[in-house]
Amino acid sequence: MQLKKPLKITGRKTRRIDKWVKPLSRKRNKKVLVAMSGGVDSSVAAALLKDWGYEVAGVTMQIWPRETDDSDENACCSLSAVEDARRVAEILDIPHYVMNFRSEFENKVIRNFIEEYLQGRTPNPCIVCNRRIKFETFLLKARMLEFDTIATGHYAVIKFDGERERFLLYKAEDKAKDQSYFLHCLTQDQMAKTIFPLGSYTKERVREIARELGLPVSEKPESQEICFVTDNNYRGFIQERAGYQIKPGPFLDKKGNVLGQHKGIPFYTIGQRKGLGLALGYPVYVTDIDVERNAVIVGKKEDVFHNEFIVKDNNFIPFDELKEKMRVNVKVRYKTREASATIYPMDKGRVKVIFDQPQWAITPGQAAVYYDGEMVVGGGTIEKRV
Repeated sequence: MQLKKPLKITGRKTRRIDKWVKPLSRKRNKKVLVAMSGGVDSSVAAALLKDWGYEVAGVTMQIWPRETDDSDENACCSLSAVEDARRVAEILDIPHYVMNFRSEFENKVIRNFIEEYLQGRTPNPCIVCNRRIKFETFLLKARMLEFDTIATGHYAVIKFDGERERFLLYKAEDKAKDQSYFLHCLTQDQMAKTIFPLGSYTKERVREIARELGLPVSEKPESQEICFVTDNNYRGFIQERAGYQIKPGPFLDKKGNVLGQHKGIPFYTIGQRKGLGLALGYPVYVTDIDVERNAVIVGKKEDVFHNEFIVKDNNFIPFDELKEKMRVNVKVRYKTREASATIYPMDKGRVKVIFDQPQWAITPGQAAVYYDGEMVVGGGTIEKRV
């Protein structure tokens, strides 16, 4: 795409771009490597950083081989996404590179995704990707290339607390787009080397900036699927990759009575109602998955609600470890609302969570994230319900 007028990110443009918020910082000549997925968010993040005086370069990570299936132009792993990022970088007049992280993604994300489902858990691969790829492998690569920091198009805010002498993570200004849930795993070292330029912007304003700058991705839809699963068909993906390990088994009620046969435990998740193939005269839901018996437990809607569970692999941000009980709000899925709860320290870094009121579909494998108002206290992986 050739613009009628060449892009110039000037002081006048800066004032127009920043008329709603104050930039996080303006450190000229500081080198930042931006993860550019080819979407509007990471594109505007790169534009803002350059506008703020950073020395910016963009990188598109190739993490999943989809050369033979590029039908979804909005997927972050597609060839068209790489081309979109390249075109944006050309308009912004910044270097753009493509880095091959396919092996790391296969070993750290894909294998975990499959193994979790085989064990009857429902993983969140986006969190694993953040923890193991974007803020581990990519950050390490940026350091090797002598960049001072990395940046992404995530909607969240990082601040340094002088009294605590720690970096803190907060929700984004745009609560509808806030992604702090996916970022609870960030360490102090990672936050010290990370910038989230969009934390104080709304999605509407981000698209407006993209239009002002003539970026070809200004109206690009957001990808809603798991990036490596075509058409969001995760069942087909697991069947293709690990079908030989999937065995049919019994549907059981909570008393152990056999109600039918399921197709394999990776195809079910807590709270699921559709696709069970059971005709019992009343609606039933998946309430539990018993890997040892290769059984899927079903029950009534009220059986899906619980208020107490255990969380493993916890990461805390304002402090190193939880030493006493604490009142927080907890989110157990990205799309669900927070609910008030008390968290208690346990052995081996685990945490017990007790909600004030029972919550729907607390699912092993998903993340539980703790909030104190706008601040992320920490979070971990749901191990089991109690």
